[in-house]
Amino acid sequence: VQLQASGGGLVQAGGSLRLSCAASGRTLSWYTMGWFRQVPGKEREFVATIDRSSGSTGYADSVKGRFTISRDNAKNMVYLQMNSLKPEDTALYYCAADPAFARRLSQDSNDYSYWGQGTQVTVSS
Repeated sequence: VQLQASGGGLVQAGGSLRLSCAASGRTLSWYTMGWFRQVPGKEREFVATIDRSSGSTGYADSVKGRFTISRDNAKNMVYLQMNSLKPEDTALYYCAADPAFARRLSQDSNDYSYWGQGTQVTVSS
């Protein structure tokens, strides 16, 4: 599966952005999907994950209550709605796909086999 993330940009603190991840090559419903982010010089950080059927989600404590992950399997799309953005949310955001059928809602980037190219989110104070 190929993934393409988009929707990043520059926003003021307190603002909102909606990231999108478009999948091609295989139906998205085969994969648990996740969003991760990375700041230069730091390790890639888990943000959110959603299972194949959208029945369950998981979030990093730092974004819980502010970010919402969702998916539309019919459109082969995954979304990350980001509200109440903070300067510390500034990062390159990646969408990723975990193909393991028996594994649910992993927060470990090593479990995700497919990655998009990243979209930059910059939050100004």
